[in-house]
Amino acid sequence: MRHVKTTSTDPALLVGLDAPDDAAVYEVAPGLAMVQTVDFFTPVVDDPYAWGRIAAANALSDVYAMGARPVTALNLVGWPRSLGFEVLGRVLEGAGETCEEAGVSVVGGHSVDDPEPKFGLAVTGLVDPVRVIRKTGGKPGSALVLTKPLGMGIISSAVKEGVADPSTVERAVGIMSALNREGAEAMVAAGASAATDVTGFGLVGHLLQMLDGISARIRFSDVPVVEEALALARRGILPGGSKRNREAHARYVEASALEDDELALLFDAQTSGGLLIAIDGDTTDSLMRELRARGVTDAAVIGTLEAGDGTIEIVR
Repeated sequence: MRHVKTTSTDPALLVGLDAPDDAAVYEVAPGLAMVQTVDFFTPVVDDPYAWGRIAAANALSDVYAMGARPVTALNLVGWPRSLGFEVLGRVLEGAGETCEEAGVSVVGGHSVDDPEPKFGLAVTGLVDPVRVIRKTGGKPGSALVLTKPLGMGIISSAVKEGVADPSTVERAVGIMSALNREGAEAMVAAGASAATDVTGFGLVGHLLQMLDGISARIRFSDVPVVEEALALARRGILPGGSKRNREAHARYVEASALEDDELALLFDAQTSGGLLIAIDGDTTDSLMRELRARGVTDAAVIGTLEAGDGTIEIVR
C-alpha cells in the first residue's frame, strides 16, 4: 500500500503512486505494458527453504493481482552474518524454485548486512494495457470471490510462540507457498472487473481499498478459513499486525452477528494470501468453473458489492 501520493506527467505511466493498486503499470509500446512491484519481510516460519518459497510467491502475487504475467525478479536480502550463509542459501533455493515454477527468471539482486533477516523480490511483469485489472473496477451487484483461506497471520504467530501444531504449519506453508497464477488466469478468462491480493491489511483492509463509492456485504459462513486458526484466535494468539488492522478499520465494519474470535480472522494480517476478485454476478459461475478447472479448490463466493458509502456489512 502506498502512503505517499505524487502525480506524474508521463503519459506512459498508467498506474502509479496516485492509485491504491498492487503494482505500477508503465506502457512501453503499443499493446505492451510493464508491471513492477516489490515485497519483502522477516521470517514467517522456521524452515528457511519454506520461507523463501513463501516470500517469492507473495512478491509475485501483486503482478498476478493486476492480471499480468511476471517474467523477471531480483532478490532482496537483509542478512545477519551470525546466521551463516548456508541458511541464506536455503532461502534462495526455495525462492528460486518458486520462481522457476512461475516461469520467472531471477536475474540478479542486492544484499545488505542487517541484524534481522529479511527476504523478498522486486518483480517485473508484462500485460496488455487494455487488460489491466485494477482494484476499483467493481460495481454494485458484483460477486466477491476469495481464492485462499484466511488464518495465515494467526498461524505464523503460533509458530513464533512455539505452540503451532506441525500439521497446521504444514498446511499453512502449502497455502502460502501456492502461486496465485491459476487464480489470475481464471479471473482474466472469466472477465473479472476488479481484484487485489489479500496480504498484510487482512481481508477487511484490502476489501476497503476496493470500495470506491460503494459498499460490500460478506457472509462469514462462506469465507474459507483454516479451522485451526480460529482455535488459536480463541486462545488469544493474534499477530500485532492483525490487532492494528482492527484498530484502523473496525469503524467501517458492521459485524454484530459475529463472535469476537471470528471477526479476528477477517482482520488477520495474511502472508501470501489469495486473490479477492470482483466479477459481474451473471458470470460468477463461469469464474468458479475456471478456478476449479485450474485446481483452485479453496475458492469461494463470499459476498457481494452493493450501493453504499464504503462500508462493509458482515453477516453470519
